Amino acid sequence: MYRKLLYPLIAVVLLTTACNKGNDLADAYGNFEVDDILISAQMPGELIQYTIVEGARLEKGVVVAMTDTTELYLMKLEVIANQEAISTQSDNIYAQIKVLKGELKNLEREQKRVKNLIKAGAATSKQLDDIEGNIDVVESKIQSVRSQNASILGQVEALYSRSKQIDEKIRKSIIVNPVDGIVLAKLSDLNEYTAPGKPLYKIANMDELDLRVFISGDQLSEVKLGDNYTVKIDGLDGSMIDYQGRVSWISSESEFTPKTIQTKEERVDLVYAVKLRVKNDGKIKIGMPGELWLTEKE
Repeated sequence: MYRKLLYPLIAVVLLTTACNKGNDLADAYGNFEVDDILISAQMPGELIQYTIVEGARLEKGVVVAMTDTTELYLMKLEVIANQEAISTQSDNIYAQIKVLKGELKNLEREQKRVKNLIKAGAATSKQLDDIEGNIDVVESKIQSVRSQNASILGQVEALYSRSKQIDEKIRKSIIVNPVDGIVLAKLSDLNEYTAPGKPLYKIANMDELDLRVFISGDQLSEVKLGDNYTVKIDGLDGSMIDYQGRVSWISSESEFTPKTIQTKEERVDLVYAVKLRVKNDGKIKIGMPGELWLTEKE
């Protein structure tokens, strides 16, 4: 008799538990992802410095690699030598102009004196014509020398631009880490020849990750940008670890439910992608599954 009463009671308990469990489902499921950055070389050459280690944390501004700059250094020395040679030529030209201006000043003084003598009847117009002819000659020489100097100054400017280009190439030969983050992948090795655009390593800021989930159209009306919801991941012994997730992005277009993604209503064909930004305490990894609980809004 006790067995007849016990079996129905067990059945009721199991049914009640199953019903409660069915109502205790997450509203959406997805995986954690991160916006990684692929760092590439900008200049060709052998990697003479390369300190990348997978899994290591790198700070922004740290020098992590450098390509061989020997050829650029030699080119820089050649430009400097040419600049010095041209500067010497320019100095000589300025010296010539100074001498010619001295001659011109003397002639102009003599011109003034002869004009006064002509007024006094002590000089002839031919003497004045000769002096003025010499003045024209000296002025022509000054103009000619100045034109030479303009050409030299143009060469100086060209060499200056060339020097700046070499400096920029040397700067680009030094690879500086652009962001704080964790090295996800090492894609080159020391002493390996690299080229512009060739990936060196992949890095990402792991302090915050995005949980990308898919929700139905009915759920979409409940979700707003900036709202905070409970996000859960699997813990030890079947327990769940709770986090706060802030809605950072909502897709403007629906799509068919991905095969690897579950929804609370499995019959839903069209869903909307949503990203929730979650602060990482070190337990969340890229690709790890996560759950969104819209009923636990914070």
